[in-house]
Amino acid sequence: MAGNSFGQLFKITTFGESHGKAIGVIIDGCPAGLEIDETFIQRELARRRPGQSAIVTQRKEGDKAQILSGIFEGKSTGTPISMVIYNQDQRSKDYSHIADKFRPSHADFTYQKKYGLRDYRGGGRSSARETAARVAAGAIAKLLLKKQGISITGFVSQVGKISVSSDYRKFDFSNIEKTAVRCPDLKAAEQMIDLIKKIKKQGDTIGGIVSAVVKGCPVGLGEPVFDKLHADLGKAMLSINACKGFEYGSGFDSVIMKGSEHNDIFGKKDGVTITKSNFSGGIQGGISNGMDIFFRAAFKPVATIIRKQDSINEAGDDVIVEGKGRHDPCVVPRAVPIVEAMAALVLADFYLRNRNVKV
Repeated sequence: MAGNSFGQLFKITTFGESHGKAIGVIIDGCPAGLEIDETFIQRELARRRPGQSAIVTQRKEGDKAQILSGIFEGKSTGTPISMVIYNQDQRSKDYSHIADKFRPSHADFTYQKKYGLRDYRGGGRSSARETAARVAAGAIAKLLLKKQGISITGFVSQVGKISVSSDYRKFDFSNIEKTAVRCPDLKAAEQMIDLIKKIKKQGDTIGGIVSAVVKGCPVGLGEPVFDKLHADLGKAMLSINACKGFEYGSGFDSVIMKGSEHNDIFGKKDGVTITKSNFSGGIQGGISNGMDIFFRAAFKPVATIIRKQDSINEAGDDVIVEGKGRHDPCVVPRAVPIVEAMAALVLADFYLRNRNVKV
């Protein structure tokens, strides 16, 4: 199986399966001398871990990252950093009933046809459990970016038809972690939580949108042709389980605007070149322009539902599939730290590609 690595200079490779002994990540290219805050890494993992509230899967995992290499006396050594997270609460029996069945909208069919076998226990490598390794790596990328004054903030901006203002500047980001759904609009957050609970009782699932804002990004990150900054951000987001769409800046709304309305006019503020509007989303020609980078990632309803569905098995016979076990009724609350982590990995990689860095 190819495709387990991401990045060029700041490069990660993840490994492990949902119901295997462990999952983990190897980070290659982290500069030497970076102070590694293990408490921060653990805090990021806690934001993604299952069982954190009533509106997410109740699988109980501590998600404690054990650092195996690349750190000495609290600092990166420049050698590969490896981290492992041991699985503690697997219930493989929850999946025995679909050992030879293809679950609708899952990777079961494609994995079976491509590889000739599959790990049916929670989807194996295709499980969103793999993203814990990305969050651990993303935490280190965040530490690198923080030294350069770059911050990334994600939040839930829509669940089903319940949405908040598209202008992120209206929100108090300190509210994000105050609710289980991670929406800074506290009134909308309560409505979202009620909707998710209602959908869960029905044995169904619902989708949503995670928005993200990058502040402090310098001018010049990104390459102008195939390695455009927004192209790599799009690949990063679309690599996340259940992500179905990506847009940055004005995104799809730009199609109804005229050029005279959409163009970001340049100006000066305190001697710094800025744009008076930011429909470009902080990226022009594939290169960061110094303004806030903002984007949105759309997530589908989780494919596993606690309802009977028609399907077929490996022999091609008609069967009934019914979800069992512990699953998210809505993925977006736990997707927020994953979106942030993947954005951090992209930005850290481009930062290192842009210059020789000493931390």
